[in-house]
Amino acid sequence: MNTIAPYYLPIGKEVEVFEKTYLNKLPFLLKGPTGTGKSRFIEYMAHQLNKELITVSCHEETSSTDLIGRFIIKGAETVWLDGPLTSAVKKGAILYLDEVAEARPDVIVAIHSLTDHRRELFIDKLGETVKAHEDFCLVASFNPGYQRGFKELKPSTRQRFVAVSFDYPDAKTEAEILVSETGIDAPTAKKLVNIATKIRNLTELGLTETVSTRLLVDAAKLIHSGLPKRLSVHVAIVEPLSDDFEVITALKDLSDLMI
Repeated sequence: MNTIAPYYLPIGKEVEVFEKTYLNKLPFLLKGPTGTGKSRFIEYMAHQLNKELITVSCHEETSSTDLIGRFIIKGAETVWLDGPLTSAVKKGAILYLDEVAEARPDVIVAIHSLTDHRRELFIDKLGETVKAHEDFCLVASFNPGYQRGFKELKPSTRQRFVAVSFDYPDAKTEAEILVSETGIDAPTAKKLVNIATKIRNLTELGLTETVSTRLLVDAAKLIHSGLPKRLSVHVAIVEPLSDDFEVITALKDLSDLMI
């Protein structure tokens, strides 16, 4: 178990809410844009509770088989190999399904019986039902605004979870995060946050994703290690946001004026 606590600055009552959710053995859902600290929060809470954390980054090919397990050929015999979900259920770990809405629909079906009073997992290929360990906790995250509702969680699924919304912190808190995470000086941290705030308000550019706190941390790390400020902003903030030449040029011009 990692003894160094991941850095996390609470924004609201999310720590208290998670502790009580865990105590009551309820599933937990994190909603919010990418890079707002959802994954870091779960790492922090797993450390606080001294529990093993198993993370699965979901994508369009993630299936229930990937999570539950499969038969594999080992030498001359066929053996069953537990997937991350089955492992977490058996040993009482926290299972974190990052961007769960990206996964195939059969993943949602597979976790249903773990999100209600039953707290059990049916392993179809073995014909077995596994009761969840006392300490097992199911956590999922998704980005409600991603691609204008292209991938959404059904209301019937969302209502099985205790849910908390994550968003970008206020400017003062975000600057504090940058200083604590990277060792950058406070005035530069403030300028980076000002750039982020400005870009986040530029809705007319039609960006799929906007500036996350994660991107700001990356830029701050580059600056702190000696890369010129404007270049750091260009490569860590502007370039990851778009491939459109005109949009990139506009964002570069804007950021150059601010740092």
